[in-house]
Amino acid sequence: SIVHAWLHEDTPAFDVGGFVVGNKPEVAHLYGKTSGMLCGVPFVNAVFDCCGCAVEWHMAEGTTIDAAQGKVHVATVRGPARKLLLGERTALNTLSRASGVATRAASAVANARAAGWNGAVAGTRKTTPGFRLVEKYALLVAGADTHRYDLSHMVMLKDNHIWSCGSITAAVHKARRAAGFSTKIEVEARTEEEALEAASAGADIVMLDNFDPIVLKEAAAHIKKAHPHVLIEASGGITVENLTQYASSDVDIISKSYHQGYDVLDFSLKIIPQAFNCSLTIRDVGCPTQKEQAPVSVTRMSAHPELLCAECGPSQVVRTKPGALAGRAPCVVRAAPMPELRADSRNL
Repeated sequence: SIVHAWLHEDTPAFDVGGFVVGNKPEVAHLYGKTSGMLCGVPFVNAVFDCCGCAVEWHMAEGTTIDAAQGKVHVATVRGPARKLLLGERTALNTLSRASGVATRAASAVANARAAGWNGAVAGTRKTTPGFRLVEKYALLVAGADTHRYDLSHMVMLKDNHIWSCGSITAAVHKARRAAGFSTKIEVEARTEEEALEAASAGADIVMLDNFDPIVLKEAAAHIKKAHPHVLIEASGGITVENLTQYASSDVDIISKSYHQGYDVLDFSLKIIPQAFNCSLTIRDVGCPTQKEQAPVSVTRMSAHPELLCAECGPSQVVRTKPGALAGRAPCVVRAAPMPELRADSRNL
């Protein structure tokens, strides 16, 4: 599958880093660090599923990440340490790019709808090789149209086809004989005259390519009057910002390559250090309420650890000084300690 190919590309041989961390069960938080539309959930799920990990999402596909006040906890991933790290970069790369395409396309759709135009805001076939499925999917999440998926989904006759066949009419007639009645034919036109010829020859869609917005609207009106059944697509020179200049009641589709030159969203995956479970003499570390031995948990791993007294509950924080734990009771380590606090019986 496509996901297996991604993972193989990233790990064609031995993963030394994965060997170092091993298969210890871990929990990781997936953070969104820039604002935009979340997109790519099925692909992230597939990547981690291939790696034997489980993903719990805290935000739905297509919702907006607001990172203005800091990173946002988007999902939680659980699994063996080496498997989490095996899928990490592939999942994040896919998520960041899908979210980038969706954010850009959603902005274009929002601009069109705000201007009162309800036609199709479409992508193009100018996708990244090997990544088309993700980029086309992102358009759907954004509320945009995917346009044709590949060369088999619709016949599009561009300048090279026309020059090779000799004329627009010859190209359309030959395409119709080959494609039959069930496949739509679109013709790229550089002038209003070419567009009218294409419509007269039997094209279903006429693309007005690289037209000035005012000229395009006038041409679209003339074509619609002569051929009401023909769909008209505006393309070329269109941006998210100027899209509405091309919108009119005679234009059915406005297309742009939202999957080229897009900004990616920033995501990160961080394994959450697990607390140590220690059995210490509370009076030796300063709990004012407990006089006998009780379990204590380390909640902040540093040279100045914070301890929570299990008897008193979270309301009682026990603070110690560096070296105060030396010589105390043994500790059961549940996670690798930070360098500042080595949690083994010799250092407690």
